[in-house]
Amino acid sequence: MTTQAALEKAVLEKLLNGRSETFQILLRQYQASSVIKREMTGAGFFTYLSVPRDIPQLSGAPSFSFGDVHADLTGLKHGAGFLLTINKGYIYDIEGYSYEEPWPRNFELIRLFYDDNRIRNEEKVIRSFHARRPIE
Repeated sequence: MTTQAALEKAVLEKLLNGRSETFQILLRQYQASSVIKREMTGAGFFTYLSVPRDIPQLSGAPSFSFGDVHADLTGLKHGAGFLLTINKGYIYDIEGYSYEEPWPRNFELIRLFYDDNRIRNEEKVIRSFHARRPIE
């Protein structure tokens, strides 16, 4: 059985895998972060993270979300997707969601993959960042 924490770790490492300064800063934030809350929604989860403020933030303190990582999990016929939210230049939360089916209580991670099973196009992912209003 894959634990929730192990799934989150694997997903975050895949989401933050990149050479650009943006991904390198976010990876350092993740490595220094701690989980402050987990919330199961029935169709997925939210995991909220706290990053020490002595860790550098993204330039301009942007707020956005992105998600090009998906998973095949036992117990989910249609797999799962994930979104990472950045708030004011810091990692804020990761959301995992199923596609119109309940999130399984017990599962095994079969595989993680990028959109369309392709090698990640880092520039395209950065262009896909969806601006958000800052969370207070």
